Amino acid sequence: MKRIAVLNVVGLTKGLLTRNLPRIRQIAGILETASFSPVFPAVTTTAQATYLTGTSPVDHGIVGNGWYEREDAEVRFWKQSNHLVRGEKLWEAIGRERSDFRCAKMFWWYNMYSSADWSVTPRPIYPADGRKIFDVYAHPPGLRDQLVGELGEFPFPSFWGPRAGLPSTKWIADSARWMEQQEEPDLNLVYLPHLDYGLQRWGPEAPEMTEEFEEIDQLVAELVSFFEARGVEVVILSEYGISEVQRPVHLNRIFREKGWIQIKEELGLELLDAGASRAFAVADHQIAHVYIQDESIRSEVRQVVEAAEGVAEVREGCFGQGIGQQRGGDFVAVASPDAWFTYYYWRDDIVAPDFARTVDIHRKPGYDPAELHLDPAIRLPQLRVALFLLKKRLGLRALLPVIPLDASLVKGSHGRDHVPEDEQPVLIGSEASSVSSAEGVFRYLKSRCLS
Repeated sequence: MKRIAVLNVVGLTKGLLTRNLPRIRQIAGILETASFSPVFPAVTTTAQATYLTGTSPVDHGIVGNGWYEREDAEVRFWKQSNHLVRGEKLWEAIGRERSDFRCAKMFWWYNMYSSADWSVTPRPIYPADGRKIFDVYAHPPGLRDQLVGELGEFPFPSFWGPRAGLPSTKWIADSARWMEQQEEPDLNLVYLPHLDYGLQRWGPEAPEMTEEFEEIDQLVAELVSFFEARGVEVVILSEYGISEVQRPVHLNRIFREKGWIQIKEELGLELLDAGASRAFAVADHQIAHVYIQDESIRSEVRQVVEAAEGVAEVREGCFGQGIGQQRGGDFVAVASPDAWFTYYYWRDDIVAPDFARTVDIHRKPGYDPAELHLDPAIRLPQLRVALFLLKKRLGLRALLPVIPLDASLVKGSHGRDHVPEDEQPVLIGSEASSVSSAEGVFRYLKSRCLS
């Protein structure tokens, strides 16, 4: 039986292989490369859930990186419990045929309370005094201390935010090496997000991407050499490609002008009161879930969304009748290729909520790629960040308002399923040509593990 390492190189496409990444291109030339239409929506959590269950969001229920919980009347992004992903997981399916099969899940999402043998995921500690301390969650419980003891603390600020970059991806790669050396799992799922940061910040054609391509190219090549030297078969996989964008679309501001959004004022700042709103949008890159809580305006809402500049189409009923429907929007807006959706709902930046100017992935009622940028209006932003980190080290509570409210700074996005072939996700590996869909990745990996 083969042992397999899956390197999830986020944002990798045939188009990028052609123009950049010579080391990965050489690996792809030795093996086979397949591109395929991404799952809808083409976002991280949905893609990963599809790869690991072999089903669509209709069945596994992961309709985006976040959604509106109708019973709680709250928008929640980046939740972590694996129980949210419905259906049998890849390692469980293989385990029914190989009772001794063991899987390591290194930083793939929905990694808390997973049935995988080993799992590691970012998870801050939240003391009762309101502080947030960077850390990771790991299973089995002793694994966290072992990894931190060997590799040092996980470089959390480089995993997301203005400082997102290579250190976090390198730490994950090193943890995958450590896992292989210590435990030799039969399946090692490794998440490598580095490329995704620059592609969203600057777009795939930006000159700033030259260094980013070189860094991930070298890291992946070194990982492939390491695993192959130990007799482990390597599969390189991606979740989606990045499209260049120029136009942010503010659906919630349009809804507000129509009187459909309910705003709650707290301490002089504006908060979106989703539970009291007649209609609102939950933005997630190039798709937006539109939730209707007043059926009398349903048709009008759809007409308004369809007419909005930067909207390519509106879909209805795309998540079936089960768990997908329960979580997904009543409509799903799909952006034009050069557009993406913001969560913004305020008219004046002076009353924007305090979290809007911070890295706060859980509090914002939508995905915010502007968190990858420092506000260019701030003088000496790096000094402000350094002072903030010093306060955290001293155990003090502090706010770090350095995120811009200028959505035009974002130059890359994803989420659409109808994209050119050179922007589709890829799978590189032995017999990769058998893969023609996101659901097919599950069958491919199962077959390789059992062959």
